[in-house]
Amino acid sequence: MRPFPELETERLLLRQLREEDAQHLFQYFSLDEVTEYYDLDSFKEIGQAESLIRSWNQRWEKGEGIRWGITLKTEDRVIGTCGFHNWMKEHYKAEIGYELTPEYWRKGIMTEAIGEIVRFGFKELSFNRIEAFIDPENISSRKLLEKTGLKEEGLLKECFFEKNRFVDAVIFAVLKKEYKIQ
Repeated sequence: MRPFPELETERLLLRQLREEDAQHLFQYFSLDEVTEYYDLDSFKEIGQAESLIRSWNQRWEKGEGIRWGITLKTEDRVIGTCGFHNWMKEHYKAEIGYELTPEYWRKGIMTEAIGEIVRFGFKELSFNRIEAFIDPENISSRKLLEKTGLKEEGLLKECFFEKNRFVDAVIFAVLKKEYKIQ
């Protein structure tokens, strides 16, 4: 099996999630403010975090996606995750996903992490296109995606069924030819 790629930025280490990270994921996934625009309900028990970590790691093992745990270089505590899912190798594209514990919101952490995985996606995974779907009301995600080079392509009405209702999604994307790889 190929090794899980660790990525470094100025402040961050992006690494594979481990079983012992479940407590940290549970802490922030149990907050409604974190799951408000997420396709999961807020966690009620730690087993949900353990299951999510296993699921993300299995996607990597099967070549279906990759999800990094975001840690500060100064401490090995997962403060969020980011990665690629809906990986369509035959189309050279994937969808980006992410979340962060609220104490680190608006500090440039996710901008730094997403910038690095977008670069990695184009350079190492040979993506031609990277997409993101967000709730139209999620202004913070909109600003993040724009800062990291993705552009809005349109509104998809009632695109997903989440939390027992149909929800709209705004699609953002960036193409390899539009992105300046550092």
